[in-house]
Amino acid sequence: MNSSEGELKQSELAPILDESGNERSFMSTAGLYITIGIGHILPDGADHILFVLAIFLASVRLKALIWQISAFTVAHTATLALAASGVITPSSAVVEPLIAFTIAFVAIENLVFKEMTKWRPVVVFGFGLIHGLGFAGFFGELGLPPGQFWSALIGFNVGVEIGQLSVILVAAILGMLLRKWLQDPDGLQRYRSLIARPGSLLIGLTGLWWGITRLLA
Repeated sequence: MNSSEGELKQSELAPILDESGNERSFMSTAGLYITIGIGHILPDGADHILFVLAIFLASVRLKALIWQISAFTVAHTATLALAASGVITPSSAVVEPLIAFTIAFVAIENLVFKEMTKWRPVVVFGFGLIHGLGFAGFFGELGLPPGQFWSALIGFNVGVEIGQLSVILVAAILGMLLRKWLQDPDGLQRYRSLIARPGSLLIGLTGLWWGITRLLA
């Protein structure tokens, strides 16, 4: 298990019963998996945090950010459902390096292009399909409760979204504070040169390193 997946707790491996020993209801199971989904992103989802941050750094306009996050969400939701239900069975040995390289690609694209490209949402959608397979690998390791698959899946996916939106919210607040500090609220030139580009470079190098080490593992 890599660093992005964290450690599974015993309570997560046997989620069929609640604390009182009673079988969980639909809502109780969904609530449990919401917390697991959040935890998979915060603090354990380093892969997905860096990918979302790479998207954020290139999206100085709210509309562009919404388009990309929406594309990413739709894509990873689709492959998470397909893989978790057994329709597709991807190999983690392939998926994990690919996830790392998607991080590097998006970050490097931030460095190459000054403005977000028109095809960026399509690229993010494609990469979201890969990240969904990563979510499914973790989800499958939890030991799914019989008869509660959909409540667990929905809850986990909602938790993942809450985690991702939390990352974006924190990044947006910090971004606004930094722009104010740089006295660059409109032109964004200082923000790009001092924050977005160095941040993208660091994220890109991290993604490349993870991808190479996972291929060689």
